[in-house]
Amino acid sequence: MAMIEVKNLYKTFSTKEAEVEALKNINFRVEAGDVYGIIGMSGAGKSTLVRCLNLLETPTSGSVEVDGISLTQLDDRKLRQLRAQIGMIFQNFNLMMQSTVLANVCFPLKIHGTGGQAAKKKAKELLKTVGLEEKASAYPAQLSGGQRQRVAIARALACDPRILLCDEATSALDPQTTQQILALLREINQKTGITIIIITHSMSVVREICNHVAIVENGELVENGSVEEVFAHPKSDAAKRLIIEGRDPEEWKENRASLVSKTEEKHTGRKVRIVFSRNSSYEPVVANMVLQFGEPVNILKANTKDVQGVARGDMILALSKEGEIADRQIQYLKDHELSVEVLD
Repeated sequence: MAMIEVKNLYKTFSTKEAEVEALKNINFRVEAGDVYGIIGMSGAGKSTLVRCLNLLETPTSGSVEVDGISLTQLDDRKLRQLRAQIGMIFQNFNLMMQSTVLANVCFPLKIHGTGGQAAKKKAKELLKTVGLEEKASAYPAQLSGGQRQRVAIARALACDPRILLCDEATSALDPQTTQQILALLREINQKTGITIIIITHSMSVVREICNHVAIVENGELVENGSVEEVFAHPKSDAAKRLIIEGRDPEEWKENRASLVSKTEEKHTGRKVRIVFSRNSSYEPVVANMVLQFGEPVNILKANTKDVQGVARGDMILALSKEGEIADRQIQYLKDHELSVEVLD
């Protein structure tokens, strides 16, 4: 049974002018212990979606299940009990600025009936986990952005949740601090087995920490799967666009079409997109193919990124003008464990 399962989820907001359908027929499941990314451009609906997972936003229709229990069917008391199993961190930290770091972490413990020395002991253990044990007496205003987010993580873990929701948790941080926070979340996941759902607009965050990813566009889930599969073989325009990093939808479509058309005059051979696999990332497959066939190959585009510690890349090539040789070149690439997509 999945830790979280979302079925036929819709969310509509009513305004004076019209009704806005923020989420449309969302379906996905998250297994226990997974690190699951939900990614999309601004306004895609991803933050609304994550707030539906703990019913901070009530779905218009559909269901959200945690361990097979539908949240929308629970009364207020049982919903509060279940929410204690779901921690959450935000882009802007949401700390109590007039309270010390220790008091911030103690706060949820006191709400759930653990006070006094027991709460302080647990809070200090959590601050040690996030590397801020020496900052217990400091106030949030005395901390850096990364340190504030560490406090927020400690607070979110105070009641030993089984699920941690992260809504743009690194968006306000610089790249180096972002890497540190992601490394901390990964370490917590590996040590505790907590299920983490990360909302982000950055593919680099997904590459760094997530095992699975769902891509949301205009309120719809347009693609999901393992990070490795989505990066290697993106199917939707949204996935391809995000992998290129934040390209405008129409611009991406135009550039993809013109990539072939603009080279027609100089390169009349067949155009293909190849994707490197785990085993072929470091092999000179294209260079060896040129030597074997004695035919020049033009590299029109090349891109390589690290995905979960594995080099992942793609190239767009212009192959031989001779159809028979181009067919053999394509087969050669496939034989060497490369995915090949013919563009023309």
